[in-house]
Amino acid sequence: MSGANLRLDVRKTYKLFIGGAFPRSESGRSYVVNDAKGRFLANASRASRKDVRDAVGAARKAFGGWAGRTPYNRGQILYRVAEMLEGRRAQFVDELRAAGVPKSAASDEVDAAVDRWVWYAGWADKLAAVRGSANPVSGPFFNFTTPEPTGVVGVIAPDSPLLGLVSVVAPAIVSGNACVVVASEPSPLPAITLAEVLATSDLPGGVVNLLTGRRDELAPWLASHMDVNALDLAGVSGDAVTPLEEAAAENLKRVLRPTGDDWTSEPGTGRMTAFLETKTVWHPVGV
Repeated sequence: MSGANLRLDVRKTYKLFIGGAFPRSESGRSYVVNDAKGRFLANASRASRKDVRDAVGAARKAFGGWAGRTPYNRGQILYRVAEMLEGRRAQFVDELRAAGVPKSAASDEVDAAVDRWVWYAGWADKLAAVRGSANPVSGPFFNFTTPEPTGVVGVIAPDSPLLGLVSVVAPAIVSGNACVVVASEPSPLPAITLAEVLATSDLPGGVVNLLTGRRDELAPWLASHMDVNALDLAGVSGDAVTPLEEAAAENLKRVLRPTGDDWTSEPGTGRMTAFLETKTVWHPVGV
């Protein structure tokens, strides 16, 4: 066979997504990602404790600007993410099939993920009306209650590599939070592709930071980080939950425990409201 006819597949090594950029892990480590039949797909970066710190720092830096945007603008940006995700539909289907999802189910899951982004985008400018209120008080005062984002949310994503991922990331950021996400360990490729979608949408860098690697290595550092305000343990199970809750308690993080969600069911508002703070303001009535 001549050299001109010889073609070798490129063995890809995917990077992390931190602060809107795609850095290599500072550790230089990676791990092999195989398909459902045990065949090589790619190498994924294996993030370290330092990468967790960098991701939290990027999220904190992005939080103020993202929370300060109008809810309407956040909704526009989430809708744009859905458009970009739909534009790469075929790639997501291929990655889900490689993870063992049947073709028709993979197609349905991508459609559901697009619809879920749109659904959460629609909530961006409605949360304040649903969760806020003008409170009746005794005296010449106005009393208003309004929801505000918690801050930086650490997310341990479930092994539903696309729909489950979307179902934990979108509700965390729609209200103005920034997040650091530990992707599915056995099936990280849809998460990496989603990071590429986010990087080419209008989402500001650092609002979503995505790490790949060993869940049991990264989750404790995320849970114990003193600049993380909340923790979603959707992808954690069994005996691993309690130590993470104990680590989170050191700085009184809000913790959303795993509930065995069916990611195909209607999501409801629970994941959005789990990471909201409530602010009540008193103001004297003018004469």
